Amino acid sequence: MIIPTLKYRDAKAAIEFLERAFGFERHTVMEDGGVIGHAELRHGDGVVMLGTAGHGDARFATGRAVIYVVVEEPDALHDQAAAAGAEIVMELTDQDYGSREFAAEDPEGNVWTFGTYNPFTA
Repeated sequence: MIIPTLKYRDAKAAIEFLERAFGFERHTVMEDGGVIGHAELRHGDGVVMLGTAGHGDARFATGRAVIYVVVEEPDALHDQAAAAGAEIVMELTDQDYGSREFAAEDPEGNVWTFGTYNPFTA
C-alpha cells in the first residue's frame, strides 16, 4: 500500500475542501493551536495524509503533487467537485485505455485525478 503525504499552507481549509469537493472522510486529525500536525483522510480504500507546511521535520516537506484516485462514479464526483468550486482542469474524458476520468486542482495547486482505471483489476 502507498499513502501520499501532502503539506498545505492552510491544512484546515484543505481538509474542508477535500471533504466537500471530493468526498474524503476524516479519519484522524491532530491539531495543536490551529496547526494540523497530522491528518488522515479516507476515500474508499485509500488514504491521504496531510499536515500544515512549515511544521515538523523539514525533510518531509512536499511540493505540488498529482494524485490519482480510483472511483466507481466519476460523473457524480465531477458534478460534486464542480458544485463545490473545484477548478476542473480536465473535463470528464473516456480514455483509450478504458478509464473514464476527470482532474481538478485543489486551492493550493495539487491536481487530483479521479477515474475508473484500477491497475489491480486491469
